[in-house]
Amino acid sequence: MATSRIMILFLLFIATVTGHNITDILKDFPEFSEFNNYLTQTKLADEINSQGTITVLVFNNTFASEYLANQPLSVVKVALSIHCLLDYFDRPKLQAIGGGSMTSTTLYQTTGNAVGETGFVNITDLVGGKVGFGSGGTGSRLDALYERSVKQIPYNISVLEISSPIVAPGILKTPPRSNANITSLLEKAGCKTFANLISDTGVLKVYLTAEPRGLTVFAPTDAAFRASGLPDFGNLTDTEFISLLLYHAIPGYVPKISLMTEKNPVRTLASNEIEKFGLTVRTNGDSVTLDSGIDNSHIESSVLDSVPISIFKIDHVLLPAEYFTKPPSPAPVPVPEASPPSPSAHSAPSAPSVPSAHRPIASSPAPVTTTSPTISPPAPPASPTSPASYPVSGPAPAPSDSPTADTGSSNSSGAYAGINVPVLLLALVTGIISSIVG
Repeated sequence: MATSRIMILFLLFIATVTGHNITDILKDFPEFSEFNNYLTQTKLADEINSQGTITVLVFNNTFASEYLANQPLSVVKVALSIHCLLDYFDRPKLQAIGGGSMTSTTLYQTTGNAVGETGFVNITDLVGGKVGFGSGGTGSRLDALYERSVKQIPYNISVLEISSPIVAPGILKTPPRSNANITSLLEKAGCKTFANLISDTGVLKVYLTAEPRGLTVFAPTDAAFRASGLPDFGNLTDTEFISLLLYHAIPGYVPKISLMTEKNPVRTLASNEIEKFGLTVRTNGDSVTLDSGIDNSHIESSVLDSVPISIFKIDHVLLPAEYFTKPPSPAPVPVPEASPPSPSAHSAPSAPSVPSAHRPIASSPAPVTTTSPTISPPAPPASPTSPASYPVSGPAPAPSDSPTADTGSSNSSGAYAGINVPVLLLALVTGIISSIVG
């Protein structure tokens, strides 16, 4: 008897911890497959699953095709978020309205983008025992009628079928925001250095090519590029530097709530068959940290969240383990029997020792050879066969003799915070774009 009670309590505990999964609930109802598919594409499913109490109003595939098929995903997400009520409603609760009406807040209201009362849903007990749902916006009609209860996990989640979609005023006329000027948004957010780097190197074109299929960008702040101890990018080849910038983006739309559910290292735009270039996401409450294996960077804020693009501002430049090594942990003090390592001839006296492992990816030009273990060694002298470099400080590199290298501009002042960006090989970026399109 005692064992049975323990087992029951254990199962109740598991049920409480695991919560609900709207995708799993709807997969058993093929008539809502289109609705479920849109929840997945817009990542709205992750937001629904993160809510402690929620009611989802679903409609069948016929209405989903008619209502949403020709809309951009940014509009689809808004339209469906209006069908997510931040309260628990089942048939008995609807019947208890008793000839009256009430208003419920939706997920759309929580975004801060709702105009007027469009972030609310009006629920009214109609003549003949029917219950109607309509937008809280002025002039809205109660055309969506309660049909049946699909699934309930009291008082966690309730899924109710309605006869037709709830149409909020002006939502379907909302223009898509996917054409947002990325560099302009980054500059306003305090990421001007990063904006200039991706623009002048041609990486912005790669971002824009990937955007229609989904894009998430992690943009370091200007202060991150001025941080002490930042490695010398002058020791990277053209391909390596481009990979560093591509490492700051994920090929897919991943808002913050979805990012927090990532359990495995995520692939970046720099990932390929040879090098992983992965990022590990770590969460602590509402705080999100990106771990490259070399350093950590915290997400400071969201710059843009509009399907299919998401942009975050982060506080450190992400350093891929493929090109950099982690600083050794300081030896415990005191350790009389341990002798200190012999200093390198190239080490700066005041800089901590961080050896660099500059391993080019398969298609990179000949790498610049360096033996310096310091975190900011001086850039090696340019040679006729050496690719352009990206020093954090110091004189600008000699111009390349290659006629194909003149695809950008060099800027060594202002927003670049001391980073010289030379022209890059057009074929390099064009090849990356071709691989994404293909």
